[in-house]
Amino acid sequence: MNERRIKVGVIGCGAIAQRRHLPEYRERKDVEIIAVCDFHLSRAKEVSEMFGVKNAYDRHEQLLADKEIEAVSICTPNHLHAALSIEAMKAGKHVLCEKPMAVTLEQAEAMVRSAEENGVFLMVGHNQRLMPVHQKAKQILQEGSLGKVLSFQTVFGHSGPENWSVDGEKSWFFQKEAAIIGAMGDLGVHKVDLIRWLLADEIIEVSAVYGSLHKTMTIDDHAILILKTQNGALGTVTASWTYYPNEVNHILFYCEKGTMKIGTDPEFGVIVEHIDGRRDQYHLDKIQTNGMDSQLNSGVIDHFIQGIVSKKGPEINGEEGLKALKVIVAAIKSADTGSTIKITN
Repeated sequence: MNERRIKVGVIGCGAIAQRRHLPEYRERKDVEIIAVCDFHLSRAKEVSEMFGVKNAYDRHEQLLADKEIEAVSICTPNHLHAALSIEAMKAGKHVLCEKPMAVTLEQAEAMVRSAEENGVFLMVGHNQRLMPVHQKAKQILQEGSLGKVLSFQTVFGHSGPENWSVDGEKSWFFQKEAAIIGAMGDLGVHKVDLIRWLLADEIIEVSAVYGSLHKTMTIDDHAILILKTQNGALGTVTASWTYYPNEVNHILFYCEKGTMKIGTDPEFGVIVEHIDGRRDQYHLDKIQTNGMDSQLNSGVIDHFIQGIVSKKGPEINGEEGLKALKVIVAAIKSADTGSTIKITN
């Protein structure tokens, strides 16, 4: 008996589609890629040939009109995420939207409502939760041997999207009207989502600064957030496009009974230093980078498809994406006004 194959489409044929969504869909035997769409038809056709996809469009309406397609990845510039996601959900498609899920809270809330109203699943592509090092870190924190987390530091920085975007220095990432948010929305939102998930805690207060330190553009290339959680932990998130030459992606948790280090050592993905002098070191797959060959096997597509097949939906759903975006929007307000912003969930 043939296994049912989920028919999918991808809107936006840039780097993240080419290096994550399409290859990971193609790897699954229970998925068939029906169509790709890009506002540049030549790119859509080129990508369709690369991945053996029969349909290439330059209008998303053409893709969404295909009743065969059950699920859609939204891999477009930030400012289009909400409108395209909502249109896809109204067409009865499950949606996997790249982060940030939207550029305003009103847009994100509308996306969550649309998923509920149309009886479809909405997932946001926060892949950091799915990495083995972070899965292990959460397990250790849940076991409680380190006690309460008192404070944390997390950094996610690289030399900028021009080094991996298909459009290089002309990438939409640097265009205010398309990106809306810079490094804070590109990288910072990942770490905000990850911290919330690892701690099983909500962020209730944020202070932030951001700016364009090095790149010639009108959006931020560096941001620093100071956060307070509901359980009282204090921490910082640094997001940057100005870390040359190598990517930095790590977390430090300072706890009542020791310290946890994630991604700080080239050999051990997670290191736990106990207050009594014991040291636990875990060999795990390295944290994925933004390198050309490092976007595969993120687990994002597996998580999305499994949620559809199980009919339970993804854990990294629209509500989770909205909570992370609330922190980023509050951080922007903090930086713009020079004040601390309280967050309600």
